[in-house]
Amino acid sequence: MYFRFLLCAFLLMFSSLSAFSVNWDRDILNDGYESTYINLNPDYSGDVRVSLVRKLCIHESHKAVLYVHGYNDYFFQKELGNRFIGNGYDFYALDLRKYGRSYMQGQELFEVRDLSEYFEEIKAALGLITGSGCDEIILMGHSTGGLILSYFMAKGMDAGYPVKALLLNSPFLDMNLDTITEDYLLPLVAGLSILNNDIKINQKADDLYARSLLKEYEGEWEYDTSWKLVVSPDVTVGWLHAITGAQKFLHKGVDIRQPILLMRSERSSSDYLLSDMVLDVDEISKYGKRLGQDVTEFVVKNGLHDLFLSSKPVRYPLYAAMFNWLQTKGL
Repeated sequence: MYFRFLLCAFLLMFSSLSAFSVNWDRDILNDGYESTYINLNPDYSGDVRVSLVRKLCIHESHKAVLYVHGYNDYFFQKELGNRFIGNGYDFYALDLRKYGRSYMQGQELFEVRDLSEYFEEIKAALGLITGSGCDEIILMGHSTGGLILSYFMAKGMDAGYPVKALLLNSPFLDMNLDTITEDYLLPLVAGLSILNNDIKINQKADDLYARSLLKEYEGEWEYDTSWKLVVSPDVTVGWLHAITGAQKFLHKGVDIRQPILLMRSERSSSDYLLSDMVLDVDEISKYGKRLGQDVTEFVVKNGLHDLFLSSKPVRYPLYAAMFNWLQTKGL
């Protein structure tokens, strides 16, 4: 108990010092959003940085949300952030290393070899948020971001951080492949990372998901397609090793003590305007329920893979359900 008290005090002291050393600049989103760079420890690709975006409530709040995006993604969802602001939460979002605002010339987009690499930037963000005076933090992750945060909370989170809940938006808890491929072929291919992490694997991707999102096609949204590519790029065996390693760890069942809201579409199909065309929603449900003892599943009819980029009749009731759930948890 005494050790935990000292750890908590150290984390809060460190985060307070960090908060005073950060310069916030107007973000590309405008509308009151600010961002800053945080330099991280160099990795196998050289220098690394992360971008933290924020928008603060008009009146001081002791509650905050930290959002983590998915693969082939970055934070651009102003509407989502503004909804949290309107409900009394300071809002923060990470662009992970080698993604979006954080990308540095010469890096391989989205490169990662172990998902624990991301623990450094998550902890840095949590330190800044606690240093600002917030003592209730909610983590929220979409797709790969949901996998990363689940892995972080199960394996890498220090006891001193005041994380109170986890919101999962279509988390990437399993590969959307047939059983034989997942059980036999994937481990073999991922194992090639021992020889060469940079071997590319063709995903046979198309532009249908982007068409469901972009305003110029059939969606409602505008974003930088050099950061969130229209056609998802080939992945590497290093990336595959990182993803499947974290998924395998979570599949065994973990005990995340904080309450979890597991949000997913009602169905997976090729109907890219009315379903999750990226992941298997049954697998999301199966493995999401193994993350802790307090998991609430919310199923969204006609929801896209990123549920909060679905059409207004879909996402507006989802906002209401999410904030109602937070209220029932005293958050």
